[in-house]
Amino acid sequence: MGDIWNRRGFLKKSALTTITSLIGAEIVFARHLPKKVLPVMMEVSPDDLLPGKHPDLVILNNKPWNVETPAHLLNDSVTPADKMFIRNNGNPPEEINMSNWTLKIDGESALQTKEYTIADLKSRFKHYSYQLTLECGGNGRAGFYPPASGNQWTEGAVSCGKWTGVRLKDVLNDAGVKQDAVYIGYKGADTHLSGDISKVPISRGVPISKALEDESLIAWSLNDEDIPLMNGFPLRLVIGGWPASTSGKWLRSISIRNVVHDGEKMTGTSYRVPKYPVQPGQKVPEEDFMIIESMPVKSIVTYPKSGAILKGTNKLKVNGHAWAGDLEVSKVQVSIDFGATWLECELKSPVNRLAWQHWSCTIDFPQSGYYEVWAKATDSNGVSQPMVIPGWNPKGYLNNSCHRIAVKVES
Repeated sequence: MGDIWNRRGFLKKSALTTITSLIGAEIVFARHLPKKVLPVMMEVSPDDLLPGKHPDLVILNNKPWNVETPAHLLNDSVTPADKMFIRNNGNPPEEINMSNWTLKIDGESALQTKEYTIADLKSRFKHYSYQLTLECGGNGRAGFYPPASGNQWTEGAVSCGKWTGVRLKDVLNDAGVKQDAVYIGYKGADTHLSGDISKVPISRGVPISKALEDESLIAWSLNDEDIPLMNGFPLRLVIGGWPASTSGKWLRSISIRNVVHDGEKMTGTSYRVPKYPVQPGQKVPEEDFMIIESMPVKSIVTYPKSGAILKGTNKLKVNGHAWAGDLEVSKVQVSIDFGATWLECELKSPVNRLAWQHWSCTIDFPQSGYYEVWAKATDSNGVSQPMVIPGWNPKGYLNNSCHRIAVKVES
């Protein structure tokens, strides 16, 4: 259906017609719907409103768009574009012309300010492709109690696609990086939900050391195709292993900073956790928060779908993925007795650094009945996932507790 909003932010007539047919009744006062608001009582799949996305993705929010992928749809080794989650903070740009799209490099620690077209990037720098794990810092937020504010992600705000572009460090070095460089910060072409063009929806970044890693990309391609609009077309940063909010979409500028970047959602409590353990519900002073960097070790079961029923056999092959931020995963184990014993799985090495790793094992259930399969990964430093919700934090970040699925064995 394309972009459903007109320039003023109201539903287009074509979109309204489609939504009316989905609801099955006339929206009597449709002309009074506020900007960027959809009818609440409607049965709609992501593919109706977000062309190219799998119909079974789950819409958490449409202002801005936040859409997650059920775990069983993440079974592919390389995440297809239609199954990639969406985490937006503002409204995507309405008009994109790749021929005149430019990326500016500037900042206090840039030796010079330079601008590049996409054609410049493609012609002047060597191209690289990496499979990179991107996970929202709030993935798993729905598991925290007391509840934390924000989108209630379960397990599906994670992906590992094949990204192609140029190394961020090659472009930064072309502009020149001063010795006092500390951080980089990005800005995109997305607009603030309020419509106020003076406000920036998000402008985050990473330390210069992370920016200069080989796998940090300025990408224009996902799985050898154009990046989908909702995932950052035509140009985005891809910073694997760190919160996906550092991978700026609709990329227009990168500033080389001589201080920790202080853009929107870099300060306060955004993408930050307390420096020390806190009691559930405890108020934490703002100065006691620290920026989230490398994501913690985590795994998911992608096959079978939770609720699987076995008939005529007690054996089941189970598989999934595991990742550990900047580190590798050293082992994955599963338990069918709520953690009393663990079975070690076959674990593959990552295709490249910062890609997730695939695991599998065959479970032999001792008798008919109800079971839960729990998956637990351990990183290369020997740190394992907690079985249950880890330490609470006010923003509901970094829940890396064991993923579990239900299985019923029938005789």
